[in-house]
Formats: sequence, C-alpha cells, structure tokens
Amino acid sequence: MATNCDECVHLDYDEETDMNFCNMDLDEDEMERFLRSDVRACPFYRRGDDYKTARRQ
Repeated sequence: MATNCDECVHLDYDEETDMNFCNMDLDEDEMERFLRSDVRACPFYRRGDDYKTARRQ
C-alpha cells in the first residue's frame, strides 16, 4: 500500500524548524525507512481527515 506522509494524521509541523515530522515513536528500523522516504509499508500511516470533527457537530 502506497502512503503519502503529507496526508498522514501523525505528521506535525514544527514552526521553529519550518519542517514536518512524524510524531510516532519509531524504532531504529522504522526511523531509517522514514528518513529514506521509504514509507510504502509504514505501520502507523492513517489518512488524516480534516472534517472528522465537523461531522460530529
């Protein structure tokens, strides 16, 4: 399954560094894959949904 980190709910933006980062606690192998941008098999990928909260209202 192909994934795109930009759509992942675990991707956060850091204003100080002006960069995005994964907020999951990755082990060494997972971090290496993440840094190589090989996110095809990311076990934590979950598609973000900007309107999820709005639908509950």
